[in-house]
Parts: sequence; C-alpha cells; structure tokens
Amino acid sequence: MTTKTYVIGVGMTRFEKPGSRDWDYPDMGREAGEKALADAGIDYSDIESAFIGYCYGDSTSGQRALYELGLTGIPAVNVNNNCSTGSSALYLGRRFVQGGLADCVLALGFEKMQKGSLKGNFEDRTNPMDKHFTDMVQRRGFEPAPPAAQLFGNAGREYMERYGVTAETFARIGEKNHRHSVNNPYSQFRDQYSLQDILDAPTVYDPLTKLQCCPTSDGGAAAVVASERFVKEHGLEDRAVEIAGQAMTTDFDDTFEGSDMAIAGIHLTEAAARQAYEESGLGPEDAQVVELHDCFSANELITYQGLGLCAEGKAGELIHDGAVTYGGRWVVNPSGGLISKGHPLGATGLAQCSEITWQLRGDAEARQVDGARVGIQHNLGLGGAAVVTVYRKD
Repeated sequence: MTTKTYVIGVGMTRFEKPGSRDWDYPDMGREAGEKALADAGIDYSDIESAFIGYCYGDSTSGQRALYELGLTGIPAVNVNNNCSTGSSALYLGRRFVQGGLADCVLALGFEKMQKGSLKGNFEDRTNPMDKHFTDMVQRRGFEPAPPAAQLFGNAGREYMERYGVTAETFARIGEKNHRHSVNNPYSQFRDQYSLQDILDAPTVYDPLTKLQCCPTSDGGAAAVVASERFVKEHGLEDRAVEIAGQAMTTDFDDTFEGSDMAIAGIHLTEAAARQAYEESGLGPEDAQVVELHDCFSANELITYQGLGLCAEGKAGELIHDGAVTYGGRWVVNPSGGLISKGHPLGATGLAQCSEITWQLRGDAEARQVDGARVGIQHNLGLGGAAVVTVYRKD
C-alpha cells in the first residue's frame, strides 16, 4: 500500500564561498530547516522522522544540525551519497511517507567545505572512485588537473568525438547558467558573462574553462515531505507539490563498458529517468522546467540525452537553438545550476527541490518559468547514485 507524497515546505540558505561567512553547519541546518517549516506552516513537533545529508563531517553531524530545530526524540538518519546526497535524503524521506511509516518528514542537507577542488580525505583505504578513475586512465591517461574535471571533461570529449559538437557548445551552457543566476538571490555567483568571457576564462581541463565548472560551496537546504492525508488535514492543498515519480539507480555493468560518458553516469541517469517517468505517467514532453546536475557544462550536455530531452547525439542542438532557456521548450537550471548557484554537496539536491517547488507554485519571482506545472530534477553522485524526481502541481 502506497500513498501520494507531497513537498509542502522548502527552504535554503544562500550558497557561499567556503570561509566567506562566519557560520557553521548547525547554523546552515537551522536556517534552512526553519525556512522549510515556516514555508509549510507547521511546527517542528509535526515532523516524525528526519533524513540529514552531508558528505564532510563526523558521524552524527546530522543530529547536531537537527537539534537546532528542536529535541523531540524522532528517528534521524544520516545520509552520504556523494554529490547526490541531498536528493538521496529526499528519496528516503519520500519512501518513508509513501510506505505509510510516517505522515510528515524532514529532509535536510548541508555542507561546510574546504576551499579548492575536491580531494579524498583518507589515504589508508580504497578510494571509492577507484574503478571509475582506473577505467578513465586506461583510456585517456591522467593530467595535472582536478580529477573530477578530468572525468567529466573526458565525457565531454567523447561527446565531441562522437557527435561533432565543439568547445563553444559547452561554453554556451556556462553562459546560460550564469545568466540565469543573476535573478537568484541564493546563488553564490550572480555575475553575467558573455560567451566570449566563458571561452576566454582559464582552462581547467579542455574543453572546460573555469566558468563552466561548479565551485565548492557552503550552505544548506531542506524540504518537508508529507502524505496526502496530512496535506488535507492541514489544508495545504494550495501549497503542496506532488512528487509524482522518483527513482534512484546505482552503477550497472555498462558503467565500465569503455566509455567516458558511461563512467560519468549517463546510464544511471537514463535508468532513473525511465523509472521515474513510468511511475509518474509523465515524461519530458510534459515538463516545462528542469533542474539538473551541471557540475560541469559537459555533464549538463550529456544529461539532456540521459533525461530524454533529445535523441542520441542531438544535445548540442538544444543549447544552440535556445531550447533550454527562457522562450525555449524547457528552462533548464533557472536557478543558475551548480555552475553558478554553487554546489555544497549535501544541500544541492534539496536546493534543486526548492527551486522546482517554487517554480511550480509560481513563486520564483524574476526566475519564474511561464506556465510551469511539471518539473524534472536530476542529481548525480559518482561512485555512485543518480536520483531523478518528477514533480507535478495540479
């Protein structure tokens, strides 16, 4: 027996450059959580379980952040799924409600990050990404550049080799997302750049320049998920946004089939999207807005194909034809995406949820997508998990 599930409240902090603000992860959790509760119009005492996502922190950092909202003895589960951590917390919370184990839960995510590119914290054990990097190095070698940029940059190179797109295609994605972020008060960066600015920025790993790569960030985000019964009992129908379909996938055999796009997660995305579309009865043709995991511009491009926004090899046409911005077929990453909004790993998926919720309610202000009633969210964590969620506002 399953029940319909709804997002009834969302909240987030502004995403900040690490060290630029005097705060700590409990402050992030409190600000995001209090905003989500206020948005839902409920008290913390209504929350029956919590799922708290972060990647960098000690074992019960989730509880420590949660205690800023209250001490009610509820079950609290800490979640770490690399860059898809926030949406993994949302996935678990939704499953709890869907299965009838709770009527109202909180998904909370935060991250306090170190400056600079991502790196491992433990030198005395197997790197969880060793299979991915071994696969990449056998094919492409290893250069003195951030490892994640190489992995996704090589996926972009493969797309170029197969389908003939150019470096300008990826730069156009960076230009779009920085342009979108100008209207997002939560975004780490709000500067607009020309296409030439994007192309002329320092190269991180060809074809990726600095303005096509997400920054490390501090910040938090939260969502309250509730059952249909809870929504009706509390008169929240006008604010509630249905999670119509959702799926999480992990790596398959074909992740390691000898393809850079495969180790960058395209097959995870394709499978999660199929499952989410099947559950919801909706597809990309029904959506108006998409928040997807653009950790690098190359990943946004291959994700167009992974989510079924285009046929194989046609992703470049979407960005060149203006199909993925205002006035086009979809608005992809109206928030500015990870490239410009920022990427505090544990909060990213819940920030995406917040943006989709605001869009479908008509509350996105200067970023509002006209007529938005269906939204798609995609959050990817290598090593690995992909979570795709379909939202609907009746």
